[in-house]
Amino acid sequence: MTETPQRPLRVLAAMSGGVDSAVAAARAAEAGHDVTGVHLALSANPQSFRTGARGCCTIEDSRDARRAADVIGIPFYVWDLADRFREDVVEDFVAEYEAGRTPNPCLRCNEKIKFAALLDKALALGFDAVCTGHYAKVIVREDGSRELHRASDMAKDQSYVLGVLDDRQLAHAMFPLGDTVTTKDEIRAEAERRGLAVAKKPDSHDICFIADGDTQGFLAQRLGRAEGDIVDESGAKLGTHEGAYGFTIGQRKGLRIGTPAPDGKPRYVLDISPVTNTVTVGPAAALDVTALTAIKPRWCGTAPTGPGTYTAQLRAHGGETEVTAEPVDGELRVTFTAPVRGVAPGQAIVLYDGTRVVGSATIATTTRATASAV
Repeated sequence: MTETPQRPLRVLAAMSGGVDSAVAAARAAEAGHDVTGVHLALSANPQSFRTGARGCCTIEDSRDARRAADVIGIPFYVWDLADRFREDVVEDFVAEYEAGRTPNPCLRCNEKIKFAALLDKALALGFDAVCTGHYAKVIVREDGSRELHRASDMAKDQSYVLGVLDDRQLAHAMFPLGDTVTTKDEIRAEAERRGLAVAKKPDSHDICFIADGDTQGFLAQRLGRAEGDIVDESGAKLGTHEGAYGFTIGQRKGLRIGTPAPDGKPRYVLDISPVTNTVTVGPAAALDVTALTAIKPRWCGTAPTGPGTYTAQLRAHGGETEVTAEPVDGELRVTFTAPVRGVAPGQAIVLYDGTRVVGSATIATTTRATASAV
């Protein structure tokens, strides 16, 4: 296998206004590709500046991306995908929380926006590939098929949020930073050598469309406050909440129960029931999950046809765990070699074979070591 061949391509570089996407665009241009930069306007109201914000969809970001394109010497455009982003990412995010699940909007954005809406438009305009600043690698096999692999530097690897990409999307994906075994400081130093003003710009954090980081407040504005009960595993009421959507499986802080547990140990969110608007809490051991069922699998290549042994990642910044997984009737059945704690419906599970991304699916139900499926 070899890394993606570097024959000259017409490349559309998605430029967020940050340092990673700017360096990725610069590297693509330096490699001899015909690069055009594009900033995606994803916010219907991008009037705020980054001061005090943590997002990546502000007017300042658009201007930073344009300045970087000017320095690189490539054409630059701003494309308005705010309506598509609102429908496919923001509304999906709200609906998932309302249903008691824990979504990953970055993964959904990669699937629906950057490698669906953006890629479709790019191909229609005659581009060969979409380039982003993600840390991951596309490897080309001898038969011409492509595989998605972890980045060379595991500390910066972002293959988890790219696990939704299928064969067609991988065939038109370019990740110039994926083979870089460097620290983020070295990426910033490269940006400075290239004259890119974003070299010292802070990274974006949290959820891009919740600039202040207050997810619970964001959801409350859209779903309203709905008081309900916080109960223990026996159903005994321990307190109240202002909306079950404000909790996630495994959460410890912010429960405001008041009454200490009989054993004096902390309690965690075990279950969220939107039907009864009830949040169930209990001991940490009750979070241990031994198996799960995931839906809507997407394969980065040929789908597995039987049971196999893999490693799995359950969070964007989580570690790997050994599993046995098998596709069954359009679902993915997964058994953990050792119990894993705090797995929440709505999260993505991404399977790996070594460094190769096998595919991704959305967790629907879990089986706990001490309880039935939830």
